[in-house]
Amino acid sequence: MTELAAPITANDDLVELRRGVSGPVWDPGEVEVVTELAGFNLAPVHEPVGVVGATDAHDVAAAVRWARARDLGVAVVATGHADFSHRGTLIVSTRRLDRCDVDPAARTVTVGAGVKWARVLEAAAPNGLTGVSGSSSDVGVVGFCTGGGIGPMVRRFGLGSDQVRSMRVVTGEGEIRDLTRGDAHFDAMLGGKDAAGIVVEMTVELIEVSRFYGGAVFYDAADAPAVLHAWRAWQARLGENTTTSIAILRMPDLDAAPPPLRGRTVVHLRVWHLGPEIEGLEILAPMRRVATPIVDLVDERPSAAIDAVHCDPTDPMPSWITGGYLREITRETIDTVLEIAGPQRELPVVVVELRQTGGQALRGTQGVAARAPYAVGVVAPMVPELATVVPPLGLGLVDALARWSAGTVPANYASPETITARPGACWDDDGRARLAAVVARTDPDAVLGGRRLGLR
Repeated sequence: MTELAAPITANDDLVELRRGVSGPVWDPGEVEVVTELAGFNLAPVHEPVGVVGATDAHDVAAAVRWARARDLGVAVVATGHADFSHRGTLIVSTRRLDRCDVDPAARTVTVGAGVKWARVLEAAAPNGLTGVSGSSSDVGVVGFCTGGGIGPMVRRFGLGSDQVRSMRVVTGEGEIRDLTRGDAHFDAMLGGKDAAGIVVEMTVELIEVSRFYGGAVFYDAADAPAVLHAWRAWQARLGENTTTSIAILRMPDLDAAPPPLRGRTVVHLRVWHLGPEIEGLEILAPMRRVATPIVDLVDERPSAAIDAVHCDPTDPMPSWITGGYLREITRETIDTVLEIAGPQRELPVVVVELRQTGGQALRGTQGVAARAPYAVGVVAPMVPELATVVPPLGLGLVDALARWSAGTVPANYASPETITARPGACWDDDGRARLAAVVARTDPDAVLGGRRLGLR
């Protein structure tokens, strides 16, 4: 299955597609397409042959069968955080799949593919429950979990994909299947993104956590060497009830940035701790003594306030992300990060981060997502004037840490350029083989995302 270089006109065929689905179907030139496909990341430019606003699994299945019969690929857009542009494909929008049912007795939530974590956290909180979410609750549950899912509590509770109990998917042949633990196809969906199917509904375990101690500490750029080296030694002594990450953050000179940080390069320490405040105070004390913070926002918080840890932006913007897993972080690793991305460098990069991703995440056996003790991530603005600058720069920053690389890339960190440079890099050899076997069986014509992700 090959993607076409440019959109085609298929009005008669789209009429047939409209007859087969309940949701709206748009021609590529209709003004509603822009609104339908708009998400958090404004960088992707989509040129579809048509767009289906799916209302249920049958709409998704009908769309896949329609595309397959015409030798077209199918792409999925939900909350719009990915930085992939889709051209010459039929795009299925899943934002209307908005079921969100919390079962307090079973400690689960069942969500449609259009539901974001914020809605789940709000619905679960009255029952003393929360979800193993990502650094931003604006991200979709399904996209997070099918990409593995690295969040602020990863060392204590594992990857987001480890929490999934069951799901309903549509295969590349347009069949609707219900998948549960122990099924090879189920595993392929967790870490395989949309290569082996399109998730329309997912049931995820919730955890009994109502509060945490955590938040963000910001330090001046001049303290970067002392803070990053102190973090390296400090994080290695922490128990699994504490997850941390650290970033060199170049704050934009915009009103959305807090006044003390606006327009500055800072070091951003992120902390999540499961335990009483007095315990968290003792754990964090060494890092508070390393240097005087510009802003210290660490406190005891309700579980739904997880966004306070990473302080990710909330306004849509054009962005680009890449990264990779690391097997270790040494003194030399920190020196290299400071050399290539320290405050002395003038870079068109917003974030260069190091994350703890070990603990329980390394013991998880569910899914095909790659796992390693640490991850590096790079986030940059993807505005037109930087379009040819950002990808090689970002990939170069990650390549500079190749000595410590685990050889894989978290699926949710994989930019189009990452996949082009390293096809199949989102999985280790075993995970890639298992995923490829399921894709070959359930999507023999490569209608879904297997080719885009370097599997076909």
